[in-house]
Amino acid sequence: MKTQINLDLKWTGVIGLMSGTSLDGLDCCYVEFAQEKNNFRFRNLQTKSNPYSKFWQDKLKNAFYLSASQIKEIDSEFGQYLGEKTNLFIKENQLESKVELVASHGHTVFHRPQDGITVQIGSGKVLHDLTKLNVINDFRILDVDFGGQGAPLVPVGDHYLFHEYDACLNLGGFSNISFKKNGQRIAFDISPCNLPLNIFVSNYFNLDFDEGGKLSASGIVIDSLLDELNALSFYKQTYPKSLGFEWLTNQFLPVVEKYTPSATNDILRTIIEHIAIQVTDVLNHQVIANVLVTGGGTYNSFLMKRISTLSKSKIVIPDKNIIEFKEALIFAFLGFLNLKNTINTFKSVTGAKEDSIGGKRFFTQSH
Repeated sequence: MKTQINLDLKWTGVIGLMSGTSLDGLDCCYVEFAQEKNNFRFRNLQTKSNPYSKFWQDKLKNAFYLSASQIKEIDSEFGQYLGEKTNLFIKENQLESKVELVASHGHTVFHRPQDGITVQIGSGKVLHDLTKLNVINDFRILDVDFGGQGAPLVPVGDHYLFHEYDACLNLGGFSNISFKKNGQRIAFDISPCNLPLNIFVSNYFNLDFDEGGKLSASGIVIDSLLDELNALSFYKQTYPKSLGFEWLTNQFLPVVEKYTPSATNDILRTIIEHIAIQVTDVLNHQVIANVLVTGGGTYNSFLMKRISTLSKSKIVIPDKNIIEFKEALIFAFLGFLNLKNTINTFKSVTGAKEDSIGGKRFFTQSH
């Protein structure tokens, strides 16, 4: 029996903007969404990645150390950057008459949900003023106000748009996973991933990243370092739980730094093994049959080899657009759900006291 497709579906064009902790660039994604009862569809994916200049890499990396007044300044400045890149993306793809909404993740500077704090820069007002489009940003703060982690938010998109997979694993600056358990969507950060690898490779090899994991593959595991990393208290916590740059700086990197600058390839090899162990411990413990893997870490063939070797799950890697732009796509979807006054943050994922419709609106017309 053929599934009937409703040709009268109303499609909404949304641009999603994503700036991740890896600091590799701003991802722009245009996508059209439609809702049919409880089912959501997407089509017409158009994407672009804007690599950050050294100026912006340094500025975003050091924002963590700024004062409140300086944060306000960079919030406006980064909003200007987002607006300029969005306008250029619209022009390049001839989307002038198609975009109904811009949904922006911004760039995370602080994420301490246990203290009720989460800060993503990239002023929604400035973005709105520059693009003259409806804008939704600041998706995390409401959930934090409700006692949640404010992260991860992508699992709502996994639930509605990628439900054919038992789990969705993202290998970005941090690794995180989303899966269904006892009828509820569960998700949490697993471990650091690309972020410590990139920091280490930049500091000791003067490279942006370890292409294909070749440097890592040439090293040997330092057992004592591996044991120390695996013993970090975060891994003993139960979900919901999330990681931020502060944790990496205060907990993870000091352990690694005890072993530098000698045996740099061995340290990289050990970090890879640590990531693979933490990721596959979760996959195997939750008995995940098949897992969709996205994020920049999928291009680290050595990391993927170690995950495949240690895991009992079938590893599914999608096409390049989904690998690289799934988060931007899903933030566009979170904006679409907000536009439809539909829940876009699950308490089962974040640990909040209630589900919520996250995001602050900067609209030209009322909705």
